[in-house]
Amino acid sequence: MTTPPAHPNPNDPMHNAPTRMQPHAPTEPAPAWWSVAPHCRVCGAQPAAHVSVRAHQGVIMLMRFHTQNGLYCRTCGTAVIRVLTTLTLYQGWWSPLSLVAFTPATLIANVFAHRKIAALPPPGPTAPGATPMQQGKPIHRRPLAYIAVVPLAWAAWFIPNIIAHL
Repeated sequence: MTTPPAHPNPNDPMHNAPTRMQPHAPTEPAPAWWSVAPHCRVCGAQPAAHVSVRAHQGVIMLMRFHTQNGLYCRTCGTAVIRVLTTLTLYQGWWSPLSLVAFTPATLIANVFAHRKIAALPPPGPTAPGATPMQQGKPIHRRPLAYIAVVPLAWAAWFIPNIIAHL
């Protein structure tokens, strides 16, 4: 059996190696953009708010729901709201229940999410290497959003005709 030397050799490469008992100190401080305040899940900018943005697709007798939950800055949140609301406006009306219930409820929920996001101040700097989402055109300037006029016009014609023939 060998016993460890009474005085460790400073030239030994294992002399300065951490042991299980020594806590490992961080080698560098946390980045300046990181703090306790919530930050955007896409770009890391602050401030951010937790929102749930929804989309709905109605397909004859089937329906599909999609939800994006998370913390978003004003820029990224607006981009997500615009994409999912436009998706709902052109794909959400093609089922009977979607026409009268689910699509309007989805659009109303997205209005509340938009209000929460729009109340945020402009975002600060993003995380290193991250870029915010492109907001794109507003919803009223996206041609796909106007496909919703077709089922709404049909419903406006169909419902009064049904009532008139009763």
